[in-house]
Amino acid sequence: MRAPDALFEPTRLGDLTLPNRMVMAPMSRARADADGTPGTLMADYYAQRASAGLIVAEGTHPVAAGAIGPDAPGLFTDAHQDGWARVADGVHAAGGRVFLQLMHAGRLAHPDFLPEGSLPVAPSAVAADALVHTPGGRVPAVTPQALTDGAIRELIDDFVRSACRAVAAGLDGVEIHAANGYLLHQFLAENANLRTDRWGGDTEGRIRLTVAIARAVADTVGPHRVGVRISPSNPFGDLAEADPYGTYTALVSALAPLGIAYLHHGETGTELDPAVRELWPTALMVTPLPADRDKPEAAAHSLARGADLVSFGRDFLANPDLVTRCRIGAPLNEARRTGFYGGGAQGYTDYPAL
Repeated sequence: MRAPDALFEPTRLGDLTLPNRMVMAPMSRARADADGTPGTLMADYYAQRASAGLIVAEGTHPVAAGAIGPDAPGLFTDAHQDGWARVADGVHAAGGRVFLQLMHAGRLAHPDFLPEGSLPVAPSAVAADALVHTPGGRVPAVTPQALTDGAIRELIDDFVRSACRAVAAGLDGVEIHAANGYLLHQFLAENANLRTDRWGGDTEGRIRLTVAIARAVADTVGPHRVGVRISPSNPFGDLAEADPYGTYTALVSALAPLGIAYLHHGETGTELDPAVRELWPTALMVTPLPADRDKPEAAAHSLARGADLVSFGRDFLANPDLVTRCRIGAPLNEARRTGFYGGGAQGYTDYPAL
């Protein structure tokens, strides 16, 4: 099926004009240097995919304790910043636009790759019933340390400092990752956040950290350079949300006045989806439901349901020329498993072109 014409229309995102509405979703690839510095290979990888309306680069930890796994990129040292500058320069030279996803693994980190074997941190000392990636393979998650109030306030500053580094590196903006089982999502979920202080206890408390980080980052680098990602009801990382409608309508309502560039919403197929569209005042980026297997059809459905932008994941790994393929209705290369965190085409940067 050929993709809908609306997918290839230009649109505004903050201060950017995007040439199309196709977004390359952030996907962990574990190709950074051992210290978390992006290298030339990563710069080549993103530059190859610059025809996307927007690239959201992979989850990047703003502090060492937030690493998701071995060889994941960071952004809290000068070397990290220089590496991301190479990525930004490569994407811009190829005519693209790129945000960076800032994410903290929380309880899905592991002592095997954290500094000096330290424990992961989380809203509460509750281990996930999940396996996590380590240099030696997948192992059970450990019981994390509960963050103190002071450590939470420092964490907000960590996100701000990393966002400043992203802008200094020449990236177009940052996406705050509050989804997919990681730290900010852990604060949103009742089974991971057992706190009774201002960072938990009720809906207002559980959403407080995500809103505080988004506000602090937007106040520092400008709201036009900020997005937030959510994935209501996503059980990844052993999370359970008792009232996703209540939690996420409250969160979206609290984020809306900040005037940030976009909200990245993982569709649920429930009444929450139209409620999010109704509440959200700027660009809405949507990750289509997994059931939408045909990507052009998924994009058409998402646009019809009120999305401004549609994110594509694994298909961008196997098809750096995905925009062209969707525009002309050409067949797609099939992504295949190549190691940590999944699919790719011919390893990383080598792929069958049209």
